[in-house]
Amino acid sequence: MEYTVQKLGQLAGISTRTLRYYDEIGLLKPARINSSGYRIYGSAEIDKLQQILFYRELGVNLDLIKEIMTSVSFDRSIALKEHREKLLEKRTQLDLLIANVDKSIQQTERGIIMSDKEKFEGFKQKLVEDNEKQYGKEIREKYGEEAVNKSNAKVKGMTQAQYEEVTYLGEEIAVNLKAAMATGDPNSELAQKTADLHRQWLSFYWNEYTKEAHAGVAQMYVDDERFTAYYDKIQPGAAEFLRDAVHIYTKN
Repeated sequence: MEYTVQKLGQLAGISTRTLRYYDEIGLLKPARINSSGYRIYGSAEIDKLQQILFYRELGVNLDLIKEIMTSVSFDRSIALKEHREKLLEKRTQLDLLIANVDKSIQQTERGIIMSDKEKFEGFKQKLVEDNEKQYGKEIREKYGEEAVNKSNAKVKGMTQAQYEEVTYLGEEIAVNLKAAMATGDPNSELAQKTADLHRQWLSFYWNEYTKEAHAGVAQMYVDDERFTAYYDKIQPGAAEFLRDAVHIYTKN
């Protein structure tokens, strides 16, 4: 069966503008253009659009989707199995959050006691899932499967107090980093305090802290544009300043 842009948009639940954009960037070309100038899509394009929407649902950007799907090693069957695994992980996270909300409602309306661990279970799972989605591939390549799995298990096992403390530390790092940058000196007392706060923050995620690994993470903040963008939201140049401060800290 063949579809025009409008029909395909209605079928997939996306706008015709989106489909035209996919065509413009070479992500999803129509099978042909008919005599009236309309884009016509066939079964192969339907399958490809399904893959694109799966990746979009998982938060993958369009440039990476195009790179993946145009690779000579792309295998639709393998991709579908990977999508299934990711969706099951996402369902687990949603189930935990729904259970969390249900128990909170029961606690409020019926006086049912909800443990602190139960209150934060869904949020901790989301923290792990978000980190895996954004940085999983890189950190697994850098530190290995076992180290990352242990780190994820440590996060899931956090108590309410630990969860609140690591959240507070993250906020403190941002505040102190901005203030330290005003000194212009990564060796200043304030900059070194920021590096120490960063060590404390990392220790909530790592089973074992080492200066070498700490310095390596700080370098990754500069080398990887996603980390750079995250820290540079505090202030332009923040990722590089933190890297310099941590390198000094870990050498002392």
